[in-house]
Amino acid sequence: MSICAIVAVDENWGIGYKGDLLVSLPEDQKNNFKVKTMGHPVIFGRKTLDTFPGGRLLPGRENIILTRNMDLHVEGATILHSIEEVLEYTRKRPEECFFIIGGAQVYEQFLPFCDTCIVSKIHKQFDADAFFPNLDNLKEWKIYSREAIVNSVKGVTFDIWTYKRI
Repeated sequence: MSICAIVAVDENWGIGYKGDLLVSLPEDQKNNFKVKTMGHPVIFGRKTLDTFPGGRLLPGRENIILTRNMDLHVEGATILHSIEEVLEYTRKRPEECFFIIGGAQVYEQFLPFCDTCIVSKIHKQFDADAFFPNLDNLKEWKIYSREAIVNSVKGVTFDIWTYKRI
């Protein structure tokens, strides 16, 4: 079993502001996020579901929602209620790669269990109130690869870094 975080961060490792993404990057979503997560289970918090267009689940992936709300039911999703329950679920599928896709609390809870982080680094600073841990400052993480800089239609550039736990 492999657990991988996939995230877009600004220059301060910010990921969100007032419950939304800092900026939507269609090129990152289509050519990075979708390509890498397609066919794999994605794990996210209930608040992240609220940021999806129309609150719809991501197609082509098993959607696993982590929530404390015992009454939550989302047609087509797997609902789990604790990090322990999610980890138990992932252990039953040792061949699978699970992707953590947010939000900030979910990333923070699962980072100790991740072996890989795919980070789209946006070359700009935004107002942010939600952050991803700065992997450059954590000795257990090492840069594994870097993909070329991409110019977004949103007027920013970003590149994609892959970090591995050492």
